[in-house]
Amino acid sequence: MADSAWFVLAIVLVALAFDFVNGFHDAANSIATVVSTRVLSPSFAVVWAAFFNFVAAFIFTTAVAKTIAKGIVDPAVVDSSVILATLIGAIAWDLITWYGGIPSSSSHALVGGLGGAAIAKAGIAALVWPGKWVGTIAFIFLAPVLGLVFAVTLTVALSWLLRRALPRRVDRAFRVLQLGSAAAFSLGHGGNDAQKTMGVIVGLLVAEQDKFVNFPVQAFHLTTHDIPLWVILAAHASIGLGTAAGGWRIVRTMGQRLTKLKPFGGFCAETSGAALLFICTYAGIPASTTHTITGAIAGVGAAQRLSAVRWGVAGRIVWAWILTIPASAFVAALSYLVLHALR
Repeated sequence: MADSAWFVLAIVLVALAFDFVNGFHDAANSIATVVSTRVLSPSFAVVWAAFFNFVAAFIFTTAVAKTIAKGIVDPAVVDSSVILATLIGAIAWDLITWYGGIPSSSSHALVGGLGGAAIAKAGIAALVWPGKWVGTIAFIFLAPVLGLVFAVTLTVALSWLLRRALPRRVDRAFRVLQLGSAAAFSLGHGGNDAQKTMGVIVGLLVAEQDKFVNFPVQAFHLTTHDIPLWVILAAHASIGLGTAAGGWRIVRTMGQRLTKLKPFGGFCAETSGAALLFICTYAGIPASTTHTITGAIAGVGAAQRLSAVRWGVAGRIVWAWILTIPASAFVAALSYLVLHALR
């Protein structure tokens, strides 16, 4: 069974399950601001975010997916056990941090898991270095900093432009505008995050093509790392459904405990985060929506006054970011060794 096409397809389903968990885990990133400002109810906000997670399939290129498929580990090392171990490591870390209410990065959990499983199989030489590792690791630190800088700049600029406007009118206007900014951030979330799973699925199918020689469904016959339409739609549908399922533990941390937000601040945070995600997606950088929106929310608070940000909460979040890649890599490596022993 482990050497059959059906086993490979079962792993594809596990990959889509990871995408669902990704959406579930990262739902708070998409909806925390618009919920905490009371612009949308939680139930409507998740539907709003999930819809734009899926719509992103028709807007962005697949540059990030190709990065995951070819730019992280040597494609020759990839097989069904490596991918399954990768997914176990990433899903385990996502669920651990979700249970603890910690907004960690699903993206970096997947990258860490892929690296850990590949090293367990073929040693450190399995990594494509520097490949996309430098950019990916750099954005662990750059994403929140750039999100903060973008948000501070936008908040200060809009505050100066609207300095003579009545606060009541500003609040009313930004309640409407925040619908657009929340949609834009959900587009960025779907556009960047769904692609990581696409890369894993395509890498798996290309590596295991010998299992599909006599398989009747031609859609699974892949010989290049180009991303077929069915993979794109399946990944976006999975992440959208996961977002619709929600992740309420993390909403409280992101939308209430980090800093208090009003519609004006929510708009600035979401717009800044969306702009950064759009840039990363088109550049093929697997950025973290969690890191991006956390930095942006902190930037909105810091633009008002530094004490508006609860830096102790932010510090615990940063530790989760730093631990994500090594922790998921460790679980994935251990999982690979177990799977290899069982085969």
